[in-house]
Amino acid sequence: MGDKEGLLARASRMFDLPADAVAGAARVEIIGDGELRMAPHRGILAYGTEEIHISGGKLVVLVRGTGLELRAMTPEELLITGEIHGVEFMR
Repeated sequence: MGDKEGLLARASRMFDLPADAVAGAARVEIIGDGELRMAPHRGILAYGTEEIHISGGKLVVLVRGTGLELRAMTPEELLITGEIHGVEFMR
């Protein structure tokens, strides 16, 4: 597996791309305390106004807050709004 990681790191540097994009890892972007975007994702595992669990493949992203709402979702990306108190990454 070390060989594969080395190859991905070299490709990332060679093409000036973020390592997460080359590896296919989920990218989570938090804007202030009211917006979270994630791409790619593999669906919603649990949904409520205080917790949303998102499948990121190898990781589950747990979003905690108040008034949480899944505002938009495509097969590639999702948008959560509300008052975000915390984000946790679980294996």
